[in-house]
Amino acid sequence: MTVLVTGATGNVGRAVVELLVGQGVSVRAVSRNPRSLPGEVDVRSADLTDPASLGDVLAGVEKVYLYTLRSGVDSFLAAARAAGVRQVVLLSALAAGDDDPDNAIAQMHLRVERAVASSGISWTFLRPGPFAANTLHWATSIKDSGGVRIPYAQAQNASIHELDIAEVSVAALLEDGHAGATYVLTGPESLTQERHVSLISEAIGKSLWVEDLTGDDARAALTEAFRSPELVDTRIRYYEQTLSRPDFVSDTTEKVLGRPGRTFAQWAQDHRADFR
Repeated sequence: MTVLVTGATGNVGRAVVELLVGQGVSVRAVSRNPRSLPGEVDVRSADLTDPASLGDVLAGVEKVYLYTLRSGVDSFLAAARAAGVRQVVLLSALAAGDDDPDNAIAQMHLRVERAVASSGISWTFLRPGPFAANTLHWATSIKDSGGVRIPYAQAQNASIHELDIAEVSVAALLEDGHAGATYVLTGPESLTQERHVSLISEAIGKSLWVEDLTGDDARAALTEAFRSPELVDTRIRYYEQTLSRPDFVSDTTEKVLGRPGRTFAQWAQDHRADFR
């Protein structure tokens, strides 16, 4: 069996590749800009939105780990079906559970989920909440200035370790019983963004400051980060909702893997070199 991994050099995709290789699975990895991956991996460069570039990439592939495509998913799925792909495990997002037409993130992921579900290929959807790895964008400020400015630092989220997402992905690819399942995945605890910084501080053994941005200051910072008014509005609504209550926490990781999900404290320890 050959498994095609898209987004193979991303935080989750790379871990999926390494876990599959560790289990002796034949892996083909694709990226527009391939970087170093394990030597056992058949690495291809392709544009998943261009059917002309997919013939050799999909030849002999039985299963696909698919990172959400912003465009061109229908063409990819048609090519996958023609090549005989039997299963797609889609990395979607928790936001896909919100059918609000004003939620730009939700609508993007829902479009892809609906395309996969109607493709005629067996599927499993993974809907992770915020990635713990999203906090890596604080690293430059932490290293350069000893702290970070955060929009809505008191907002909470139940961020998830990328290795937990990868392990659930591999379970869905290799084990029976996951076809047609939608797995909502979060970390095991809801923490404020400020608490995330304090856990990074503990991991690197260095005191860190936090500046809490709200109102116009928060919007300006988010606009600089996302460049999209729709995404900024969606993000602000999310932050404002979790200022007054804990974020949603799912136990799906434990149900699928038979163990609790990794905590953010563990993630910070695993990534402490990134913040030093």
